[in-house]
Amino acid sequence: MRKVFITGLGFVSSIGNDKAAVESSLRELRHGIELYPPFQRPDVPIKVMGTIKDFSVGSVEPEDWTYPSRYSIRRELLRSMAPHGLYAHCAMLQAIEDARLAEADLQSELTGLYCASAGSPMLLAHYIQRMRELGVSRCSPVGVVASISGTLNFNLVAAFKIRGHSCGFSSACASTGHALGFAYDDIVTGRQDRMIVVGAEDGNTEAILPFAGMRALSPSTEPALASRPFDSARDGFVGTGGAAVIVLESEESVARRGATPYGELAGWGQASDGHNVAISHPEGSGLATAMQRALRSAGVTSAQVDYINAHATSTSIGDASEVKAIRTVFGADIGRVAVSSTKALTGHGLSMATALETGICALALRGGFTPGCGGLRNVDPKFSDLNLPRETLPVAPRVVLNNASGFGGANVSLVLRAVGA
Repeated sequence: MRKVFITGLGFVSSIGNDKAAVESSLRELRHGIELYPPFQRPDVPIKVMGTIKDFSVGSVEPEDWTYPSRYSIRRELLRSMAPHGLYAHCAMLQAIEDARLAEADLQSELTGLYCASAGSPMLLAHYIQRMRELGVSRCSPVGVVASISGTLNFNLVAAFKIRGHSCGFSSACASTGHALGFAYDDIVTGRQDRMIVVGAEDGNTEAILPFAGMRALSPSTEPALASRPFDSARDGFVGTGGAAVIVLESEESVARRGATPYGELAGWGQASDGHNVAISHPEGSGLATAMQRALRSAGVTSAQVDYINAHATSTSIGDASEVKAIRTVFGADIGRVAVSSTKALTGHGLSMATALETGICALALRGGFTPGCGGLRNVDPKFSDLNLPRETLPVAPRVVLNNASGFGGANVSLVLRAVGA
């Protein structure tokens, strides 16, 4: 089967709005979590979020939005976007430039687009309320395409004139993991030469605060300590929004264009827990199977893995389940492989999380570093056998596992490999 390489990255995130800023934050373990102004009310138990800087998208009217001057977006494109659609559009422009894709490359029938988001709860609530109060005739003609979960596909396919495969993925926090996996399959089987994978979320009150009802969010008022995977005092995840875009290409396309890859997407695996609608299997059985399948798909062994970018969201149950899965796969070798969760810095991006973290792993492969464990002060004694670097290491991993788990026990694991490894 053909090899698949990562050739372009785009970021709008709490730790930076381009690859240089994101890499700098990772090297310095600089987080992007802040006290979020709309949460600073007595009736709101959650206070922090991974905030997006330099964008103002709180209005339901796109004409009121502001964003960095480097982007020029026509009004007719903006009017059908959700807030995260703007993030995604900007990140996609970055990724296209980074991969040095020409218009003919982008609009080829062999270039496709897979996306994932939860839609825009803010806009959906607004449009439904408007319909009820003012009547159907006062509904926006673009209200549906701007707010429902397929909004990224609708807008990006039209704006960038994508003619290859396109669809959306919905498996909660594993969504862009699945999108990347199926994009990989499309390329290795020859159905497409190039796939662009996009994950984005609004990251606002309506998108994040409902998780407080599940007791899943950290109530911490200290931004630096709110997201602390593997810590004995972890007490829930910190939500975030933004966008991440990954360009995947076949080996032949890379050679033909003379592109410089970040690394290889070498294989992937998935498995389901079959256990609970919201909680991971206590033994991590589905994730362990997904990791084993990913390693088999890539033709590597656990002994070859240097770094695991864990899904670990900083919840008590989820982190413990993932560690059990890692023990199942790595056995006595568990103390060798470096493990960290970059959600300690970024917050949890929900459906965009795997795309964001795959981009982070790609930066590490080419940039020569291994991300450390931000926010970690006191390791949970149950995890004392893990290799949890407290600082970012100046060593490039050769083989990386990137894990994702979503509601319903959906598990995805991706294998990334350095070029020539």
